[in-house]
Amino acid sequence: MAIRVVFMGSPEFALPSLRALAAQGEKKRSRYEIVGVVTQPDRPAGRGRKLTSPAVKQLAIKLGLPVFQPEKFNQPDVMEKLAQWSPDLIVVAAFGQILKPKILELPKYGCINVHASLLPRWRGASPISAAILEGDPETGITIMKMDDGLDTGPILSQCAIQFNILDNTGFLTETLSKIGADMLVKTLPGYLSGKITPQSQPEDGASYAPMMKKKDGLLNLNEPAVNLVRRVHACNPWPGAALVFDSEQLKIHRAHVENIAYVAPEPGSRIIVGGQPAVMTTDAAFVLDDVQLPGRKVISGRDFLSGKPNWVSPSK
Repeated sequence: MAIRVVFMGSPEFALPSLRALAAQGEKKRSRYEIVGVVTQPDRPAGRGRKLTSPAVKQLAIKLGLPVFQPEKFNQPDVMEKLAQWSPDLIVVAAFGQILKPKILELPKYGCINVHASLLPRWRGASPISAAILEGDPETGITIMKMDDGLDTGPILSQCAIQFNILDNTGFLTETLSKIGADMLVKTLPGYLSGKITPQSQPEDGASYAPMMKKKDGLLNLNEPAVNLVRRVHACNPWPGAALVFDSEQLKIHRAHVENIAYVAPEPGSRIIVGGQPAVMTTDAAFVLDDVQLPGRKVISGRDFLSGKPNWVSPSK
């Protein structure tokens, strides 16, 4: 008999995991039956603030799966709906809400989470951005059994990948979402059969990654250039990193560090390095590779510079 699964998720990160479970369920010897999908409510999005469904809801509808979108997860109808679906297992991937103990205890096999970090490092809402900001040499996926803490449950499996300073949150999210889906379907059979025993997380090395906010994209030119580059890529695609130029916010999509040989101007001075716009920091040049003015498309730093003859800071 197939395992009855409720899937919980919202953004695009969750899509490969939902697809992978659905594909398993379509096999002749069906392993999983997705009896319901829980996701966030539709929200206004975009410049026109049009009501938009979460990515998971859109995929679930295409797959012909029932969808439930509670405004708050402590509403009585949430438990009623889950009880109606009678899941053997709940699978969570970037759902965005904390599960109460009564939900965690409902399925026979508990609740399994696809988390985008090497737990216990970077528990919380923004693990990928946090890894980039801190300059971690690697990140990865953890498949864990959930408890009533914040990403503190025992580990079923992990996979690490290396990345570099030029990888941004968008790229790593897509990469890790595919790895997570593959790990999920490879881990579940061993877990459900009892061959994989959940292992408690070590407390040593535990850290927390809070939700990214709009203000996190503001660049402080008194920081070392490498920190600014990390922030640019950690904030791409959201909330976006920016600095002010000509009273406008210039969004920086991609950047790199350049150690310049001549006597450096003061931090904050605008200069040109290798034909590209750059800003001097406390230790090196922060070179702008791809930028965007408000209401405009993303362009290269070189193209931006050709239309901004006043880029270089006036000599003092």
